[in-house]
Amino acid sequence: MRIAIVILNWNGEVLLERYLPSVIQYSDGADIYVVDNASTDGSVAFVETNYPNVTVVQNAKNGGFTTGYNIGLKSVEADVYCLLNSDVEVTEGWLEPIIKAFNENKDAAIIQPKILDLMRKDHFEYAGAGGGFIDQLGYPFCRGRIFQELEEDKGQYDDIIEIFWATGACMFIKSDVFWDLKGFDEDYFAHQEEVDLCWRAKNKGYKILYVGTSHVYHLGGSTLSNMNPKKTFLNFRNSLFSLMKNLPRRKALILVLIRLLSDGVAALRFIFQLKFTHCFAILKAHLSFYRHFGKMYKRREKANFIPKYYKVKSIVWQHFVHHIKNFNDLVKH
Repeated sequence: MRIAIVILNWNGEVLLERYLPSVIQYSDGADIYVVDNASTDGSVAFVETNYPNVTVVQNAKNGGFTTGYNIGLKSVEADVYCLLNSDVEVTEGWLEPIIKAFNENKDAAIIQPKILDLMRKDHFEYAGAGGGFIDQLGYPFCRGRIFQELEEDKGQYDDIIEIFWATGACMFIKSDVFWDLKGFDEDYFAHQEEVDLCWRAKNKGYKILYVGTSHVYHLGGSTLSNMNPKKTFLNFRNSLFSLMKNLPRRKALILVLIRLLSDGVAALRFIFQLKFTHCFAILKAHLSFYRHFGKMYKRREKANFIPKYYKVKSIVWQHFVHHIKNFNDLVKH
């Protein structure tokens, strides 16, 4: 199995200097690539000067996470791509459990390791944590992370299970599957594009695994922090995109309407918190969704609603009303 570790970079010389050494040290047998999104700092020169065995692929423009990978991966030959954020510190032996899981689960197309917080290494990190799921309204959440609540890692998710979505911070995906899915949807630009990719994979019958016997540490927020209005805009809009594209038509229309109303409640909450830029970001997200409605509708393929992945009716209700903070305390129906 030929694995290519592909790091997408945009003006991240400082991050590459800090985290690329661990990737090189602990990734024997894998090819390492840096796909550069038209950086204007010294990223490319730094890699070429200090790590000549790392292949640099230079994109002509910064097309964000989606276009960056879609273009860059065309220059990468491998059986499995590991899409790795530039702010991830990998650990000794991190690849072996992933390779073993692929070998023992021939129908597995996508795999995610355990994602821990680089600043608090005994806690899970926002991006993916212990594996991703979505509730019956299409809201994504993770084991080990519900909204802003992060669980301490006590070995409770050291398992190997099937999940609904894997994080783009560290995602292993078979190359033939990536291209069968036509890559990331470039209208997403960034954020929740991995949820859409995995949902499309599920609709085509592919299997997605979480392998908790492998772990990495993620800094997080190096491109957009959790409190950046642009991230609010992308998350709210792109979540609506995914509903429209991946659910059966009647279900999609119903859930989109529910989500539009619940987004309005979220906007009011931002107003009460005096976070007016985030309220405006939600309005912009809805307007952008309306503009793209026809395009997203036409992109619908075979859409399946798979009940066994939707055991939680509403993660919003569970967290904000019942104050549930840990995945294992969620009330499942």
